[in-house]
Formats: sequence, structure tokens, C-alpha cells
Amino acid sequence: MKATIWHNPKCGTSRKTLAILEETPGVEVEVIEYLKTPPSADKLAQLYRDAGMTPQQGLRIRGTDATERGLPDADDATVLAAMAADPILVERPLVETGKGVRLCRPQERVLEIL
Repeated sequence: MKATIWHNPKCGTSRKTLAILEETPGVEVEVIEYLKTPPSADKLAQLYRDAGMTPQQGLRIRGTDATERGLPDADDATVLAAMAADPILVERPLVETGKGVRLCRPQERVLEIL
């Protein structure tokens, strides 16, 4: 099974999720450091749709200026555009497999799609 993780190596939860993926037999992991290679607004929209969540639910508030920018109350397109332009606004880690997408907070949520 292929698993793609949108990863921030400075984030403990992201590192723990990556470790779970790497330790699971039969999982081929693709790591995308999303701060270096940000997903497009369209890709983010697809990830959140497949995870059954809104872009606002995937918005990182802590350590960002998202609240000051009014993003928690903004429409989907505005939030997605802001995330694509400033990927620090993306809550992490997002993991995508053939079984679905999860925002892996806590990291054990990744087990739902393995």
C-alpha cells in the first residue's frame, strides 16, 4: 500500500505518524515536506473532502496569524488559497492512502487508513 504524508520534520506528531507508517509492513511511504513543496488549493480541497472535513477544520491556528486574518470564519476558497500561499497554515500531518485521508492528530488516527 502506498501512503503519502504531508510532513513537517519539526513537528513531533508528524514525526510519530511517519514512524508508524515506516514501521508498518507493506507500506510504501512518500514524504512531502509541505513547507518546501506546498500542495495546491485544489489538492488541499481534495484531501479535506476525502477526509470528510472542511478546510477550516484543517486550518492551523496555533503559531499562525490565521485568527487575525479572519480565516476561521472565511469561506472555503479563501482558506484554501491562504493555505496554498502560506503552507504554515496547514495543520499537520495529513496522510493519504487508498483507504482515505486523515489529519493524524493524534498520530494513531493513521491506523484508520492502513
